[in-house]
Amino acid sequence: MATSAIGPGFLTQTAVFTQQLGASFGFAILASILADLGAQLTIWRVIAAAGRPASAVADAVRPGLGGLLATLVVVGGLAFNIGNVAGAGLGVSVVTGLDVRVGAALSAGIAVLLFVVREAGRAMDRFAVALGFVMVGLTSWIALATAPPVAEAVRRTFVPTTLSPLAITTIVGGTVGGYITFAGAHRLLAAGVAGVAAIPDVTRSAVTAIGVASLMRVVLFLAALGVVAGGATLDPANPPASVFAFALGEPGRRVFGVVMWSAAITSVVGAAYTSVSFLPAARREGAAERRWIIGFIVASTTVFLVVGRPVAVLVAVGALNALVLPVGLVAMLLAARRPAIVGAYAHPRWLAAAGWVVAAAMAALSVRAFVVELPGLWR
Repeated sequence: MATSAIGPGFLTQTAVFTQQLGASFGFAILASILADLGAQLTIWRVIAAAGRPASAVADAVRPGLGGLLATLVVVGGLAFNIGNVAGAGLGVSVVTGLDVRVGAALSAGIAVLLFVVREAGRAMDRFAVALGFVMVGLTSWIALATAPPVAEAVRRTFVPTTLSPLAITTIVGGTVGGYITFAGAHRLLAAGVAGVAAIPDVTRSAVTAIGVASLMRVVLFLAALGVVAGGATLDPANPPASVFAFALGEPGRRVFGVVMWSAAITSVVGAAYTSVSFLPAARREGAAERRWIIGFIVASTTVFLVVGRPVAVLVAVGALNALVLPVGLVAMLLAARRPAIVGAYAHPRWLAAAGWVVAAAMAALSVRAFVVELPGLWR
C-alpha cells in the first residue's frame, strides 16, 4: 500500500503544494494522515474480519455494489497505470539517457518478471520493501542537503497561515484513492491474514503502511521547503525534479531519476496486483492470477507506447478514482454492522464516526469534480 501510494503523482503533488503553501503545507499533510487513518483502518479491518475481498463484502451488503466497486477500481487502475508506466520510463531516461518509451518498456519487463516466478507474491513484497527503503533514503539525503526550516515547518503544521482544502483532498486521494485503498488489505488476505483474531496484526500493518507513505511525504515536503525557503522557484514542468536538481545539481537530477523510477515501478506492480484482485475470474492464487496481472501490465504499457500519455483521460479517471474511496468506505462501514458478514467483530464507534466523516467529505468533493471540473476539461 505504501509504495503503491508513492507514485509519480505523489511526488509532483507534494512539490507543487509546497511551492504554493510553504511551511503551511505541513497542516495539509497532518490532516491527510488523520483522514487516511480513518479510512484505511476501517477498510482493512472489515475485509480481514469478513475474510473476503472488498467486492465480495460489498456484494454481501447489497447485490451489485461489489460489481460497481470492481468496475471503478479496475478501470481507474488501468488508466492510472499508463501514467505509472510513463513515470518509470521517465526515471530510466533521466538516469541513462534512453528514450522514455524504451525505459517504459524495460520497466514493464521487470514488473512482468516479478510475476513470472513461482513465488510471485513473495517477490513482489520484497521488491516493494527494497525500493521503499531506496526512495525514503535518497529523499532524506536531499532533504538534509536543502537545510529546510524545520522549526517553522513544525509550527505551521499546527498553526498554518494558509489553508487549502484542495491540497488536503488531493493528497488524501493520492494516498488512499482508487486501488490504493485496498492494496494492503487484499495482499494480507491473500497471505492468509484474516479473521477476528488477525485484527491486531491488520491494524498494525495499516498504521505502518500509512506511516511509511506519510514519512516519504514529510521528507519530500522538507526537501522542497528547503529549496523554496531559499528563494528558488520550482520548474512548473517538473517540480519534484527541480527540487533534487537545486539540492545537488546534476547528481541530484540523477538521484531524482532513481526515486521516480522506484516510485513508478512499485505503483505499476501495486496497481496491477490490486486491480486484478477485484476480477472474479482471477481471484485465486497461482498461475491464473499471475497471467491476469501480466496482461494488465502489458495492456497499460502498450497503450502508453502507442498513444503516449493521454492527459485528459488520466485527469478524468482521477475524478473516477475519487469515487472509489466513498463507495468502498461506505460499503465497509455498512458491512461492519452486520454479524452475518464480519462475525463477532465489533467495529469501534470512534473509528466508524471517522470513516463516515471521510466518506462524506470525499463524496462531496467527487461530485464537485464531476459537475464543475470535468466539463471544463472536455470543452
